Amino acid sequence: MSKEGTDVTFNVGGETFVAHRSVLVAWSSVFKAKLFGPIKEDMIASVIQIEDMEAKVFRALLSFIYTDSLPEMEVDMVEEREAQEVLWLQHLIAVADRYNLQRLKVLCEDKLCKLVDVSSVRTIFILAERHNCGGLKDVCLEFLKTPSNLKEITATNVFDDIIRTCPYLLKELIGKLAS
Repeated sequence: MSKEGTDVTFNVGGETFVAHRSVLVAWSSVFKAKLFGPIKEDMIASVIQIEDMEAKVFRALLSFIYTDSLPEMEVDMVEEREAQEVLWLQHLIAVADRYNLQRLKVLCEDKLCKLVDVSSVRTIFILAERHNCGGLKDVCLEFLKTPSNLKEITATNVFDDIIRTCPYLLKELIGKLAS
């Protein structure tokens, strides 16, 4: 937080972040490749641009790297806190996967397992498949095979979305239902 000794600067969504190369590379093989790999010369004196990420998610990434704990969520509207938390954790899983931060990924996955419900199961299920979160995917499958949940979900477009975006997940779901 004091910015003392920082030696790398990032620009994410119009915000500037400073960090310590040694800390970043100790946590992430992706940062190691970016900061000390073959293209490092281009980045020594310049600001590193991070695309396709919100500033608050990158701030959370740095917070995790420096504290080894799940960062607090920035809440926009208190009445939609649970939906925001699901989205927040999904963003963190994606960034953890992108930067090869397995501990952050596991922390987010554990928390998301407790938040699976009818309104979130579709996005969490697809996220679990895309980012190789086996435990989270199993929780979604168990949720979907519960008769009352299955009945409620079939009344919505959840299955249509899953079939359209990840048709191979339907085969796994059918296998779970058959067991």
